[in-house]
Amino acid sequence: MFDRVGRSERKRSLPAQELHFVTGRRIRPPFPDDTEQALFGMGCFWGAERRYWELDGVWSTAAGYSGGTAADPTYEEVCSGRTGHAEVVLVVFRPEAVSYERLLKLFWEAHDPTQGMRQGADIGSQYRSAIYTHGDGQHRAANQSLKAYQANLAGAGYGPITTEIAPAGPFHYAEDYHQQYLARNPGGYCGLGGTGVSCSLTA
Repeated sequence: MFDRVGRSERKRSLPAQELHFVTGRRIRPPFPDDTEQALFGMGCFWGAERRYWELDGVWSTAAGYSGGTAADPTYEEVCSGRTGHAEVVLVVFRPEAVSYERLLKLFWEAHDPTQGMRQGADIGSQYRSAIYTHGDGQHRAANQSLKAYQANLAGAGYGPITTEIAPAGPFHYAEDYHQQYLARNPGGYCGLGGTGVSCSLTA
């Protein structure tokens, strides 16, 4: 039998990596009790993940897929646009060390959230801007930050923000070779680029 993306229902082999290549911490649950999770899509997840693992207070990160419909999507299936997934970064953070608002500020400033289904030269629905929220508090904060940054962008001549904000669904870990890619491949591709407009969000 075949699923909605036309593949065999046999699931892909799950990635085996357990530990972060840079920090040595877990990239899979269980995580420490004093941590929370956040999900951000801002184009290619290679550069996006690096921006977050470099942020003080972030405990761990992982590259993956979210916002789609197929179970256990592969990179090739996500890139086909048939699964509806975006490339995202799972951010595990300690709220007492770094606020969710600080994560949002980095999100807005590190990419161009007005480009729709692309980010620079990376074109396709998998590269869309997205915030997938855990709980009402994150959802309110994400929407408030969008309004704040929209005002900042409008003042600089940019158009409407196209970022998708929705409750988090399943997070699917990307294949092992995508995890902490730019640490393993220091000269690797990074298409991440912001607008140069600061976000006035207090973090």
